Amino acid sequence: MERQEWGFKENHEVHAAAAFTMTNILEAIKGNIDENPTTAKPLIQLGYGDPSLYPCFRTSTIVEDALVEAIQSAQHNCYAPSVGINPARRAVAEYLSKDIPYKLSTDDVFLTVGAEHAIHVLLTVLARPGANILLPRPNYPTYEARAKFSSLEVRHFDLLPEKGWEVDIDRVKALTDAKTVAIVLVNPGNPCGNVFTFEHMKKIAETARQLGIMVISDEVYAHQVFGEIPFTPMGVFGDIVPVVTLGTLSKRWIIPGWRFGWIAITDPKRILYKTGIVDSIKSCLVITGEPPTVIQGAVPSIMKKTPDSFFMNINKLLKDAADMVYERLKEIPLVTCPHKPDGSMFVMVKLNLSTFVDVVDDTDFCMKLAKEESMILLPGNAVGLKNWVRMSFAAEPKVLKKAIERMKAFCLRHRARNELEEEL
Repeated sequence: MERQEWGFKENHEVHAAAAFTMTNILEAIKGNIDENPTTAKPLIQLGYGDPSLYPCFRTSTIVEDALVEAIQSAQHNCYAPSVGINPARRAVAEYLSKDIPYKLSTDDVFLTVGAEHAIHVLLTVLARPGANILLPRPNYPTYEARAKFSSLEVRHFDLLPEKGWEVDIDRVKALTDAKTVAIVLVNPGNPCGNVFTFEHMKKIAETARQLGIMVISDEVYAHQVFGEIPFTPMGVFGDIVPVVTLGTLSKRWIIPGWRFGWIAITDPKRILYKTGIVDSIKSCLVITGEPPTVIQGAVPSIMKKTPDSFFMNINKLLKDAADMVYERLKEIPLVTCPHKPDGSMFVMVKLNLSTFVDVVDDTDFCMKLAKEESMILLPGNAVGLKNWVRMSFAAEPKVLKKAIERMKAFCLRHRARNELEEEL
């Protein structure tokens, strides 16, 4: 029988884009875990931020009741419009308008299947031959993956650890040219746990206006701040530069599995409307899909009825966890943490590689840590910062204490001989 020649083949571009995702990277690290039931330690997963796994971080009963009510109403079993149902869009608009000097309308908000979908939509809309986008380094890797698959050139500006992970604005100016379409900011910071000041954000907005580029503000961790710097939405500066905000219910309400997010336009001068960007977003949503109607139906109640006490408790848990992790990391002589987290759920930890005897880089560190200690961290290379690691502190205190103990034991076991001699 003759061999059949098929017209389809493997798509290597998809593989290349997927290689940048946290899912693939963390799965590769998890593959090193000892699964022998007689020798394996309980897994500690701090490679991503999902506090919903822990009872102390359980979402509000208001949230659960809102979904039950939406289901039982039998009013949300239908298909939804591609931009989302109006009551949910209106609820998001009212929620966001509380913190900015403009009133957003229903027409300024578009509902998405979480932040990943929002990133997919925006970068698809902005991609065109020769276009480039400015991403922070370190960054959230989904932007990198989506840009690569959209053939959108990525240019990196640095976040400066010695300045609390502020944006290197001079570098932003140097990177920008006539084909630069946008700058992406993540505030509160993922992966750095930083919070930008009002003054710094205003300077970024003014710089973006001078350069003729929009600001994409990733505010998935909005209001999850617990340091001295208050959270300021980038939309505050919408009269200076067009702002597109990404947000979700995932982190603040502790329901990441619900996959509900939004794209919000803060653009009083309507530049994004006049240039067709908003219409392009609508068209992209038509061909991609929308969050389940029943979850959309629960959103108005969730946003209006969740008590402030719930958010305050979550932020206190995160603050206590961040304080403890930051202080306990000082007990490990082979790593440093230059900036105490002010927000989000993460801290960046620098590896002093010269003090290790057999650890090559951050990926090697994470692979060996997984194998020996059943503990998963995200290598800094995944977020663009080699020889650092990202650690989530969104876990119960006993888990974090055990994690620090394991990390310390691993580091001391692998430290160079000269380090041992100096200590003796």
